[in-house]
Formats: sequence, C-alpha cells, structure tokens
Amino acid sequence: MARYIGPVCRQCRREGMKLFLKGTRCFSPKCPIDGKRNFPPGQHGRDRKPKIVGYGLQLREKQRAKRYYGVAEVQFRNLFEKAARMKGITGDNLLGMLERRLDNVVHRAGFGVSRAMARQIVRHGHIAVNGRKVDIPSYIVRPNDVVEVREKSRQSPAITSSLEATAHLPVPAWLEVDREALKMKILGNPKREDLVQIKLDEQLIVELYSK
Repeated sequence: MARYIGPVCRQCRREGMKLFLKGTRCFSPKCPIDGKRNFPPGQHGRDRKPKIVGYGLQLREKQRAKRYYGVAEVQFRNLFEKAARMKGITGDNLLGMLERRLDNVVHRAGFGVSRAMARQIVRHGHIAVNGRKVDIPSYIVRPNDVVEVREKSRQSPAITSSLEATAHLPVPAWLEVDREALKMKILGNPKREDLVQIKLDEQLIVELYSK
C-alpha cells in the first residue's frame, strides 16, 4: 500500500492548517503554519491564491481528513462505505470510526506523540486490547474495550517520552486514561462535538463520495 514518506509539514502547508502530524513540533515556534511559511508548498505557492469552489472544496476536505488521520485512499473509501451502511448520519459515522482506529486511540491517550508514532507502537506489538496483543493500526475499538501497553513494553523510550510530551494535552471525554498504569478504557462512541482539534466539514466528504 502506498505510504507518504515526504516532509509532513508540506501537507499542513498544502491544506493551510495544522494537521498535528509532527508531534511536539506542532506546538513550537518551528511550526511553519505559525511562522513565515504559512503558504502552499511549491515554486508558486507564495504567489498563487486560487479560489476553490465546488468539487475542489470537497476534494480538499477529504484530503485534510485523510492526512490528519494518516489513512490511505482505499482505507478511507472503505470506511466511508461502511459508514454509509450504518444507521445514523454518514459523516458522523465516518469520523467516529476514524477516531476509534487503534492508532488514533493510542495517540489520543498520549502514548504516542503523533499518529505516525502511535501507528509504529501498535505495529511493533506494544499494545493489547482486552488482554490480547493487537498489532493492526486500523483495528476499530468498541465501547468497554480496555487498551493497554503490554507488560514487556512498559519501559519503551518512545512511550515514556510521549507521555511526558503530551502531559498538558486534554483527553477526549469518551476515553478514560490511567497514565500510571498505561491503560485506557473506551467509555463510548466519540461524539461530533468531541472532534475539536481541527475543523472538518464531513458533509463535503459525503457529497464527494456520493456522486
């Protein structure tokens, strides 16, 4: 599966907003969005400011969501199709499943300073769900699931440094996190109002895929 391996700050600049892809750098003066490089990448990025309407708006919103959660196009489309088959509002269902991905849950709890690091922590087998090792970042957790760092991984430098770096960040209301025990419980499904780190108009994504 294709994976972006270029400079992640270019993705934030392309979308014109912080996507929080770089961990602690996103909260420092080095963030280009807060600095002098708050314009799209490329030779003409500083000069060109095209007006985006219609399909372009829908496409940019989809790209923002994909890049924010670190999901490939095929995965994103599959999640949308599942969300469309579920009861309720398709856009809310889609964002809810993206939030409940195991890599995102590990990041939200502060065990990974970024989603990329959280994905690596999961892939390396450091995480257990309900007592069983799960190394699939796209695994969707459910209410009442217990996610924890496995016993042999509790001294992992990546996890301990992430806990220190994220100590000041709030924890979503749908998660109950015990940072000392390196454990969390899924209290329920995330609500739309819980997704406040970036602004996304999920209805534009629904319109794009519904054509």
